[in-house]
Amino acid sequence: MAKRDFYEVLGISKSASKDDIKNAYRKLAKQYHPDVNKDPDAPKKFEEIQEAYDVLYDDTKRQQYDQFGMAAFEQGAAGGPGGGNPFANGFGQGFGGAEGMDLNDIFASFFGGGRQRSSSASGPRKGEDSLYRVKIPFMDSIKGKKITITVAFDEACPHCHGSGAESPNDMVTCSQCGGRGTVRVRQQTLFGVMDSETTCPRCHGSGKTIRTKCHECGGSGYQRVRKDIDVQIPAGISDGQQIRVQGKGGRGYNGGPNGDLYVEIQVQADKTFRREGNDIHVDVELNFVDCALGTDIEVPTVYGPVEVKIAEGTQPDQIIRLRDRGVKDLRTGKPGNEYLHLKVRTPTGMSNTQKDLLRQFQTEGVRKGFGFKKK
Repeated sequence: MAKRDFYEVLGISKSASKDDIKNAYRKLAKQYHPDVNKDPDAPKKFEEIQEAYDVLYDDTKRQQYDQFGMAAFEQGAAGGPGGGNPFANGFGQGFGGAEGMDLNDIFASFFGGGRQRSSSASGPRKGEDSLYRVKIPFMDSIKGKKITITVAFDEACPHCHGSGAESPNDMVTCSQCGGRGTVRVRQQTLFGVMDSETTCPRCHGSGKTIRTKCHECGGSGYQRVRKDIDVQIPAGISDGQQIRVQGKGGRGYNGGPNGDLYVEIQVQADKTFRREGNDIHVDVELNFVDCALGTDIEVPTVYGPVEVKIAEGTQPDQIIRLRDRGVKDLRTGKPGNEYLHLKVRTPTGMSNTQKDLLRQFQTEGVRKGFGFKKK
């Protein structure tokens, strides 16, 4: 069954602004929420409203929908809008939408039900994580190395220790909310005059205000610094893997700790070695005489050169395995293998004597059954 046009579902025009979309959504969500509307069709209608909002409020999804319609989301629909059961975690779970809209907050506000907003929203919260990419030579990824990077981040002010106040006595209880971090407001709704609770606009939910701001940071509670950070790259790290450095990410909220810094390792290619998982691959060139007669050669490994015996009658493109000469696994420490890919090189610029010897070899070969007779 074809789905209704999303603009029609929300009752808005195609030129509607994001505020228009949000307002239409809030109005319809309150009307058809199954906790309020006991009509058997309400859950299905509510799901349709949520799906329309999820697409139209997201700028990228809206552009795709305007251009391709529902065809933009049909492939891999389980991960697209409306995929799966939207009520699997209970009403209001997984419906955050843009700007963190929480349906439980909406219905707690208008109907006096639903769960209360968590106090953690206004309490101390950890900051966002940051990403730093660094390129390292191939051999450093194999053997490990300590590197130093310079990063900029927000650090708690050394004078006020993050409070933003000149002294502890300058942190006072908010006069508007009495330290609760929230205030009650009365507003006119479709259902009459309703009381609701919202974050205090004066203290922004902290419950405290600053009487005299810190002279070092101006009341922000932090200072922007640039510091050299030592990062230990473990032996065996792969391209794209990350190393976490605690507390060097984005600054926290309401006195919370900084987020973490993730250092993403980008490994430069090597001229000799190719890595596949924990195995190493190397191309080795040999002349056909060494392949025919056999010889001992020295080959490179990531831990230094080793001698390898080339057996008599070795064929082109043969692969020789060197056990335990690969990369050591990050978790177990068990090394992979190294694989030698033998490439036979045909000589050029031979002398007449060498050519005569090869012709003699060619004649003997045809006579003994290996080789092809010329026409």
